[in-house]
Amino acid sequence: MDIEKIRKDFPILSRIVRDRPLVYLDNAATTQKPSAVIEAISGLYRNYNANVHRGVYLLAEEATQAYEDSREAVRRFINAGSTEEVVFTRNATEALNLVAYTWADANIRAGDEIIVTIMEHHSNYVPWFRLARRKGAVIKIVPSRKDGELDMDAFGSMLSDRTKLVGIAHMSNVFGTINPVREMVSLAHTRGAAVVVDGAQSAPHMKIDVRGMDCDFFALSGHKMLGPAGIGVLYAKSSYLKSMEPFMSGGEMILRVTLEDVVYNDLPWKFEAGTPNYEGAIGLKAAIEYLEALGMDTVEAYERELTEHALRSMKTVPDIFLYGPSDPAKKGGIIAFNIKGVHSHDIGTILDSEGIAIRAGHHCAQPLMIDCGVSAMARASFYFYNTEQEIDMLVKALKKAKEMFGHVA
Repeated sequence: MDIEKIRKDFPILSRIVRDRPLVYLDNAATTQKPSAVIEAISGLYRNYNANVHRGVYLLAEEATQAYEDSREAVRRFINAGSTEEVVFTRNATEALNLVAYTWADANIRAGDEIIVTIMEHHSNYVPWFRLARRKGAVIKIVPSRKDGELDMDAFGSMLSDRTKLVGIAHMSNVFGTINPVREMVSLAHTRGAAVVVDGAQSAPHMKIDVRGMDCDFFALSGHKMLGPAGIGVLYAKSSYLKSMEPFMSGGEMILRVTLEDVVYNDLPWKFEAGTPNYEGAIGLKAAIEYLEALGMDTVEAYERELTEHALRSMKTVPDIFLYGPSDPAKKGGIIAFNIKGVHSHDIGTILDSEGIAIRAGHHCAQPLMIDCGVSAMARASFYFYNTEQEIDMLVKALKKAKEMFGHVA
């Protein structure tokens, strides 16, 4: 890839921050937007803005077509079998909650077991924790090994005939670990359990094949893959969606309403109550087309090179501890770390003074922080528009931070 040419597609990357060129390394939180996405949204409002699925006039027809074209783009991007299996939501969090409050609420009973991993973002843990407490179900946690990978032996031993649902992060938002989802889905299905995959971190960085994965549910967020905020996707096998009650009620999700009865709309609109975020969907389509033009295999390969360079370079920082797999082939472009004697928030502040943006805190993964014996970590996360030179700047700034706090034991 011609990285310098690509970087020109992202207006914000030319910004000066703290009198220095912006080095944006918080891509696991959200990604920057190329001009193609910005222009797609602007083009909607300039040329054909209208509520979708409502009007019979030209603008409404154009907006509706663009909205449904976006659904087809998502279907193609994740290799779903049909557009009826693609439900637009606000984000991955809402997609996961949709499953929790519909299928899971109707099918989980007292004494049933829900398995999640220690690596889960709160979005793929809290809904199941609340469900288990509400229903009297049991939560089981798959531990990680010292190398930052899941303990698959423990997972296998946890599965039982009482297991009804398994929640898995495809890629950890802290360790960057790429979990063996296909193997875990296969094992769970032998016990008759449904599997929901949190793909918020994986979908932006690698080729996704939900049919090859054979997962029952898959969630993603548009803003983590170049798209705008406020748009996400729930993929679900149509056999599940047909049996599920709507998550919300109101306009758009109905086919017919009388004084005596309500008939729900067809899939997937049954789960899209009210005016949808058609702006977000159209922006997401532009983001998908941008990624497809690059090629997801190319994106993944380049990010692996960046990660390899970062792992090697960051080890030169005195008293640094890197979390997660040390093999770049087993992780995405996410590196969580701590430096002895320097709080992660201080690291973030010092880096900001150098124009470098990273994340510091518990990363919405407090169970994992507890398991690691820390309250917080610093995290640098990469995307295809980042460069090795930016990583070198990160390492230089980390050494500066260590020098500033060198007197702390």
